[in-house]
Amino acid sequence: MELLEQRIKEDGEVLPGNILKVNNFLNHQVDTNLLDKMGEEFVRLYGNVEVTKILTIEASGIAIAYPVARQLNVPLVFAKKHQSLNVNDDVYVTKVWSFTHKAFYNVVVAKKFLSKDDKVLIVDDFLANGNALNGLIDLVEQAGAKVQGVCIAIEKGFQDGGKLIREKGYRVESLAIVDKMTDDGQIYFRKNS
Repeated sequence: MELLEQRIKEDGEVLPGNILKVNNFLNHQVDTNLLDKMGEEFVRLYGNVEVTKILTIEASGIAIAYPVARQLNVPLVFAKKHQSLNVNDDVYVTKVWSFTHKAFYNVVVAKKFLSKDDKVLIVDDFLANGNALNGLIDLVEQAGAKVQGVCIAIEKGFQDGGKLIREKGYRVESLAIVDKMTDDGQIYFRKNS
């Protein structure tokens, strides 16, 4: 998506360790107009697929998943990284490694929000090594539901996550695929991403 790629070039920041910081418009401060257009593009890509739920992970995935859920007119469910007092023990649980936080999280979804009858579209902000995405897929599989596809805002094409998820047979649509980031802050995108 050219609009997203342009915004990444203008406002993205390359940090040591292959980290792309996009908190100016995507995952700290949010450009709602951009997110609406991203939602429209995901709906265009998956408009012919039956979807009953959108699933994402807190916190950054929520803002990206919301316009998709709204435009498809289906509920948005987000996996919580910590089981809190207002979530009972009747949950699906998976363990996810966070690269940016350098820690494992138990990620949970209440069983009442995900069932075997659901056809799930997974939405997230980044796909790098695929840890969060594999965790979300595991939650859907625990429920006996079906993953209909995966929507990713930014994929790091130079890391293996996207390749591995696609090799498992899942359809992954990424709006921007970064092929390379340099120490001097240059960001290169895959053609036709």
